[in-house]
Amino acid sequence: MTSAQVITFLQGIIMALTAEDKAAVVKQHQRGEGDTGSPEVQIALMTARIQDLSDHFKTHIHDHHSRQGLLRLVNHRRKLLSYLRKTDIERYRALIAKLGLRK
Repeated sequence: MTSAQVITFLQGIIMALTAEDKAAVVKQHQRGEGDTGSPEVQIALMTARIQDLSDHFKTHIHDHHSRQGLLRLVNHRRKLLSYLRKTDIERYRALIAKLGLRK
């Protein structure tokens, strides 16, 4: 492999959101100016990462270490959704409709 092929390969492995993507998700789901920690923002960021990892597993079927991380993300998102459902059902319903989670 040439160095350009190695760099392209390594960029394909790194599935984290870019700063621009993350900022766009935060801006779309924030409740107020400067809000980065509300459950809606956290769930939206996790959903974006889960979608990226799901695409990764279509080509890398045997990547079991990343699959474990995916399961942790899904469980953490589930707990945040449960918290949001218990505290404010309207915000929960609006978020799942916006993200298209429950079908």
